Amino acid sequence: MTASTDTENNVAAAAREAVIPAASRAERFASYDVEAFEVPGGREENWRFTPMKRLRGLHDGTAVADGRITVEAELAPELKLETVGRDDERLGAAGVPSDRIAAQAYSSFETATVVTVPKETRASNASVVRLVGPGEGKTAYGHLQVRAEAFAEAVIILDHTGSGTYADNVEFVVGDSAKITVVSVQDWADDAVHVSEQHLNLGRDAVLKHTVVTLGGDLVRVSPTATFAQPGGEVELLGVYFADAGQHQEHRLFVDHAVPNCKSNVMYKGALQGDGAHTVWIGDVLIRAAAEATDTYELNRNLVLTQGARADSVPNLEIETGEIEGAGHASATGRFDDEQLFYLQSRGIAEEQARRLVVRGFFHEILAKITVPEVRERLEAAIEAELEAVGA
Repeated sequence: MTASTDTENNVAAAAREAVIPAASRAERFASYDVEAFEVPGGREENWRFTPMKRLRGLHDGTAVADGRITVEAELAPELKLETVGRDDERLGAAGVPSDRIAAQAYSSFETATVVTVPKETRASNASVVRLVGPGEGKTAYGHLQVRAEAFAEAVIILDHTGSGTYADNVEFVVGDSAKITVVSVQDWADDAVHVSEQHLNLGRDAVLKHTVVTLGGDLVRVSPTATFAQPGGEVELLGVYFADAGQHQEHRLFVDHAVPNCKSNVMYKGALQGDGAHTVWIGDVLIRAAAEATDTYELNRNLVLTQGARADSVPNLEIETGEIEGAGHASATGRFDDEQLFYLQSRGIAEEQARRLVVRGFFHEILAKITVPEVRERLEAAIEAELEAVGA
């Protein structure tokens, strides 16, 4: 065999490796080092749905930080807010970046925001952390960590607004027997690009309710990863999204069951309308061999309101042990149910109002699970505004 033939074979093998996904979600690579990741080209499993040109260089190192994110907090009096440097030893406790953009964000932020719920403390009211983009044409990187110490209870809302390009890592370190409710709202301006990896780490008997609400932005990609550090943990991952013409909204979830007696429930629902509206939902659940007595279920529903919109939905369930309580997944994408419209119209309800009722009914199940009144009311108003825009 000649040297040229060896070179050709090596190139072909490298090309195959670049597009073939890992055999198991457990084998996905993670690192704080940006250069440990290849520059993605869009053919990789982790990037195949993402419009790479619209990432504005976040993925290849050309997006230089020339702006800053503005952080404003209205916290319950029991909580503690800190601005810390990169050398704070608490940072990185919840998880390691699993793609190049997350690693770039981790290596590029200057200061991080840390919110702490002290041990055995029950917050008297919901806390809000507002993150405002760097401004149109500007790029920023950030890092936020929420720490709930043992037996703590709190409700925390992350509210993303403004313009610009922003990539970050968000950590939720939930201590033993803590109970935390988190709502992450992405209500960006039309020009904004936001790529966020959210790391959820649960201690023994910890309970975390994590809700993602995505409404605005040109491109938004949120990737929550939930890991159980000790047995007995329970996580509920909820999501609501509404994409308009030209918007790309992507939600990539990974629930890693590595220890016994833990529960996870995933429910994401989205609607989309307008030419070029695109939503992507990827739900990966891994039950490792040691995770006996696991109970898990994931569901994704998409409602396409107009022509020219596209929804991609890929649930994945990987089980390495037969000793589980239960596991399942479901996914569906469809348009208006003509029978529902006919039923409502046959009872004297005008078609426009009937369509509104169908959409409200579609979202009702998940809206009922959002127990923070101000968030639920804001989301209901946003859905109503979207329906006004499409004339439904």
